[in-house]
Amino acid sequence: MTTHEDNSAQDGFTRVPLEEFYDEDEMSRTQKENSTNIIVLTNTEQDLVNSVFERLRTVSPETLAVLADRLADLEKLTLNIAHFPSLKQTQEQGSAVRSMNTLVEALLIRREGDRTLHLPSKAILGKGFSVAKFHTFAAMEKIATSSNFPDALLKRLRRACLGILFTIMAEDVYLSLLDNETIAISIREKIAYELIMLWEHRSDEKVIEMAPVLDAVWNARRNLAPAFGTMVGTSELLILSMAMDDQWCRFISSRMGNEDAAMAMEEFLFGISWEEIQKVKQNIYDKKVSAIDSKEAAHILGRPADAFKPKTDVFEPRDFYLLYSVRRDNARARLRLNLPGPHYTLEDHYMRFILETQKEQG
Repeated sequence: MTTHEDNSAQDGFTRVPLEEFYDEDEMSRTQKENSTNIIVLTNTEQDLVNSVFERLRTVSPETLAVLADRLADLEKLTLNIAHFPSLKQTQEQGSAVRSMNTLVEALLIRREGDRTLHLPSKAILGKGFSVAKFHTFAAMEKIATSSNFPDALLKRLRRACLGILFTIMAEDVYLSLLDNETIAISIREKIAYELIMLWEHRSDEKVIEMAPVLDAVWNARRNLAPAFGTMVGTSELLILSMAMDDQWCRFISSRMGNEDAAMAMEEFLFGISWEEIQKVKQNIYDKKVSAIDSKEAAHILGRPADAFKPKTDVFEPRDFYLLYSVRRDNARARLRLNLPGPHYTLEDHYMRFILETQKEQG
């Protein structure tokens, strides 16, 4: 261990250089665009970590030291990633010139299959950083929960975990929207630019805007037992929307007339695939009944009787991403094979709504 690391460990926290931080109130977008650093911790995350470490200093110094080492490893990881060329720099590679503009052009080329080998090394490595950061904050949340930290601090930690998770998810959403040729090219160019900035800094302003809404929507859905009934989803949508903000309500009112968005919402509300929804609807039609309950729906789909009970147990943000990834993969498969059902997820449609609304507002 170096002298610097030893001093940091004694202090209980490995300090992250302030130039690695990003906060809109202190660093303008122009400054961010000129920077090539991955943001290890935002100012909000830094304050949160300090609060956790201050409590652990008296409760469990050993645990504090482990978490401090984790954060030090994150910073070392960003330093290694920084050795790879900035995605905003212009470089000559033999007779070819690579720049941010050529990267945008490459991203707008529609490709079938996995894009991994067509993405910059910094993008792939940076995603590993985001996953490692998520694990670090998830570990902090579990430690704080088991140590009976105040509810307010636990809520901040859970919000931070979801914020990091949404940043990981945003990359999937951006890549999906890039291939959607029903979106204006000017907006897809903006999406490509936003994606490059996410790769460069591993922080995204659109995610900061989306996170509170998706947090509320996902948590509301988690506590919602689908009242399968007639399989229309009206009651679920009303319950879900009652506690939401104006932006979500504008999204609902303006986009639910879109067939793909409506089908994506249906999948999200019932927590089953579009194909399974059709199976349940067909069963209702065949039996000539007006509605069914959740137990019967579970039986039709070959699931346990309690499969559709609301999930109100331990906070586990990974479950959110698992459910999202199933809907994402199903949507991609339908799009590729030109099958009926939603070709984009609810999250895709919501991000598109935000981007198009911002363009309309100038």
